[in-house]
Amino acid sequence: MGAITYDMEIPSSIPAAKMFKAVVLDADTLIPKIMPQAIKNVEILEGDGGVGTVKLIHFGEGSQYKSVKHRVDALDTENLTHSYSIVEGDDALMGALESITYHVKIVPTEDGGCICKNRSIYHTKGDVEINEEKIKEGKERAMAMFKAIEAYLQANPDA
Repeated sequence: MGAITYDMEIPSSIPAAKMFKAVVLDADTLIPKIMPQAIKNVEILEGDGGVGTVKLIHFGEGSQYKSVKHRVDALDTENLTHSYSIVEGDDALMGALESITYHVKIVPTEDGGCICKNRSIYHTKGDVEINEEKIKEGKERAMAMFKAIEAYLQANPDA
């Protein structure tokens, strides 16, 4: 099994704690509300939302995938960190992958905003190669989702 890692940083004018709440704690209800074409809904299969929770994420009409199982590996609301893994999914997504692990950290900035630091680790089956285009597509989807959440929070300051 191989692993491909990439890091991404996205700056935002939204305060760190508010962004963490939206991107991590409220994501299961917020993302389907503001981006139903990306995520239709999220079901908790086991757990209470904390570490060990397994969720079934149903993608929206605009996605080439149907669903994935997502496991919460770590959640630290004080340090604004969250780790989770995609452990099961459609053949189109998981055919070449054992799992995908994500580490998210929201870091406050001096100007009152934040930086979302995201590390993604693709664990491949055997010696399978993942093409750079697929990784680029994943980065673009993550960026679009983050920016949609940011726009929602700017338009709805009391959210």
